[in-house]
Amino acid sequence: MRSAGGYRNRGIAKTIDWSLVFCWLILILIGWANIYASVHASEPSSIFDFASRSGKQFVWMSTALVIAVFILFVIPPRIYESAALPIYVFVIFLLVAVIFLGIEVKGSRSWFEFGPVRFQPAEISKISTSLMLAAVMSQLGYRIGRWKDFIITAAIILIPMMIIIGQSETGSALVYVGFIFMLYREGLSGWLIFIVGMAILLFILTLTASPYVAVLVLAGVASLCICLYSGRFRWWLIICVPVIILFAFVPDIMEAIAATAAPADAVIAEEIAAEDPSFISKIKPLYILLGLIIAAIPFVAYQAFRERNTFTHLAIISALAGIVLVFSVDFLFNDVLQDHQRKRIEVLLGMKEDPSGVGYNVNQSMIAIGSGGLSGKGYLNGTQTTYGFVPEQSTDFIFCTIGEEWGFIGCTFVILLYVFLMWRIVKDAERSREAFTRIYGYCVACCIFMHLFINIGMTIGLMPVIGIPLPFISYGGSSLWGFTALLFIFIALDRNERKYF
Repeated sequence: MRSAGGYRNRGIAKTIDWSLVFCWLILILIGWANIYASVHASEPSSIFDFASRSGKQFVWMSTALVIAVFILFVIPPRIYESAALPIYVFVIFLLVAVIFLGIEVKGSRSWFEFGPVRFQPAEISKISTSLMLAAVMSQLGYRIGRWKDFIITAAIILIPMMIIIGQSETGSALVYVGFIFMLYREGLSGWLIFIVGMAILLFILTLTASPYVAVLVLAGVASLCICLYSGRFRWWLIICVPVIILFAFVPDIMEAIAATAAPADAVIAEEIAAEDPSFISKIKPLYILLGLIIAAIPFVAYQAFRERNTFTHLAIISALAGIVLVFSVDFLFNDVLQDHQRKRIEVLLGMKEDPSGVGYNVNQSMIAIGSGGLSGKGYLNGTQTTYGFVPEQSTDFIFCTIGEEWGFIGCTFVILLYVFLMWRIVKDAERSREAFTRIYGYCVACCIFMHLFINIGMTIGLMPVIGIPLPFISYGGSSLWGFTALLFIFIALDRNERKYF
C-alpha cells in the first residue's frame, strides 16, 4: 500500500522497533524476579501472591503492558506535539497540589494516595517536561544560542525541578540535570557542562577542604581557560602558575609566622586563638587571594575589550559566580539541605564515618554486591537479601540483589541491557526526520541514563543515598508506569516515521 505522496506504507511488524520492546520486557521480568528474591524471606508466598510485593508488581507489569499497547495502537502519535503544553501545565498543577494534598512518605510530601494505590506526579513530570522541550525546541527558527530561546528552555526544566525540590525529592530533581546532554546535542555550548562540573567541584572542595582551596582552584582553572582561549598559554605558565603555587603555601607560611610571634604564655595564646581561631590560618589568606583576583579583573577585562574577546568576559562573570557559590555553600548545606541529606553527603565524602547510621544502607549494599563474586550465590540464595540486611532492597537498592545472587556477570548483563536500550534510542532519534522525535528521544535516553547512573552509584557508594528507582526493575507502580509511558511514546513516534521509510 502506498500513501498519496508515493511512499510505501509499511505494516506493524516492520515499523515498530522490536528491539526496544524486547529490551523493556526483559528488564521488567528481571525486576519482577529480583523483587520476589528480595522479599521472599519476609513475605513467604508465591511470586503471584497479590498480597506480596512480587504479586503487586505483577499487577503493575500487566497494567504497564496495557499502557504500552494503548500508546502504540490507540493514541495518534501526532497528538503529542500539540498536547505538550496542556500536559505540561496539568503536571505542574499536580506537582504543586501534592505538596498540600499528598501524604508524607519518609520526609517527602510527593505522593497521592487513593486507597491501596499511591501515585507520584514526579514520575510523569519527566514525560511532560520531555514533550514540552521537544515541542518548543522543534519550532521553526528556534536557536538555543539565542538568549530568549535559552531562557524559555531553562524555565521549562527549572520550574518542575524546583517544585520537586520543594517536595524534598532531591533525587527526582537531580534527574533534570541530565537534560543538559540533550541540550548539548541541540547546539548548547559544551562550556555549560564544564561550568556545571566546576560548580560541583567547588561545592565539594569547600565542604571537604576550605573556601580558600576552592577559590584557589577556581582562580587556576579560570586563568587557564582565559589564557588557552586567547593563545597566551605561556603567560599562564610564567605568571599564573608561580602565583598559584605561592598562594598554596600562604596559609602555612602565615601560620608559621603567627607561631613564632605568639606569646610565650600558653594561656594567653589560647585566649587569642579562642577570640579569632581562623584569622591567620584561613580568613586573612582568603581575603588576600580575593583582593588579588579583584585587582586583576579590570586589567584582564580591558585587554579582552581591546581584542573584542567575549569569552574572557564570560569567564570573568563565571569566576565571580563561582566565588559567590563558594561563600554560599555553608548556607546551602546547612539551611537548604535536610538533616538526613547532609549526613548522607558527609558520609559519602568521608567527612564522617557512620556504618551503623546513615551509612548503613550503602555499607550493607556493598557487602551484598561484593559477596556475589563472579557468578553470584544463585537465585534466592543471597544471605544479605534473604535475611533483610539491606533496607529498601526491592526499591532503591534492588541492584544489590542482582549483584549478590547473579554476581559480576549478572550485573554486567543488566548494565549492558541499559546501554543497548539507550544506544538504540539515540540511534533511532538520530535517523528521525522530525526534530520533535529526535529531541524527545534524547530526553528519554537522558532520563534513563541519570536514573541508572545515580541508582547504581548509590548502591556502590559513589553517590549519596537520595532515593531514586532503577528504571523498569525497582518495585513500584508509579515508576514502572512512568518509564513505560516515557519509552513507548518514543517508540510510537518512531513507528509513525518508519511507516514511510
